[in-house]
Amino acid sequence: MLSAAQTEILAIGVLVLLALVLVAWTVRCFRRAPYTPAQTTILAMSWVFTRILWRARVMPLPIRPGQGAVIISNHTCPFDPAFIALGVNRVMRWMVAREYCEHPFMGKFLRPFGVIPTNRAGADTAATKQIIRCAQQGELVGLFPEGRINDTGKLMRPGRPGVALIALRARVPVIPCYIEGAPYNGTAMGCLLMPARVRLRAGRPIDLSEYYGREGDREVLEELTRRLMRAIAELAGRPDFEPELAGRFYRPGPSD
Repeated sequence: MLSAAQTEILAIGVLVLLALVLVAWTVRCFRRAPYTPAQTTILAMSWVFTRILWRARVMPLPIRPGQGAVIISNHTCPFDPAFIALGVNRVMRWMVAREYCEHPFMGKFLRPFGVIPTNRAGADTAATKQIIRCAQQGELVGLFPEGRINDTGKLMRPGRPGVALIALRARVPVIPCYIEGAPYNGTAMGCLLMPARVRLRAGRPIDLSEYYGREGDREVLEELTRRLMRAIAELAGRPDFEPELAGRFYRPGPSD
């Protein structure tokens, strides 16, 4: 029969052993993960919100190892990229509005992932060229065809042809996703205090190879933009959805 002192010493020894095992497991995960320590830490924090607070259930995306692809989705929450990240096992590159990249809080979590800041007030040629190079080099590129968060009550905002242009120039497949139930209260950080039940569905890769070399044809870009947005709508159970296109001289409004 152990004395009280012996029991206390044994309990402390067990806790120390468990702590050492946890440290060893963490180090092993850092070494084996395809992410940097900063990325792994941020993804672990993201997991707490996406899996526990927002109860996210995500389909794995159909991507071959080393394959470049453009991943597209509807956009209803500032943290939509975090839900898509659950379905891949590689770092993704996103074009992110410059104001988010410069945000004193969000910017710290975006920069370790090499996001590409972009201006939403018009075409950002430099950002577009950079994201095309990433996809050509076998990276995963995330884009939102709507260009901004959808707070209209409609299934999706009008689409922009930039997604089709990037996919054609990079010559990679497009993988559509639909995110349902993501939290949003109109502010960048407010959703962190909102419970939710999020579901992400992924479709099969869309092969656009028959259109390669025609990225300079505006009608082709408009046709493909509608096609890609219909693919998202079908994942939402809305095959009847008829996408609209953002006008040539479209500019974001004050709500952006």
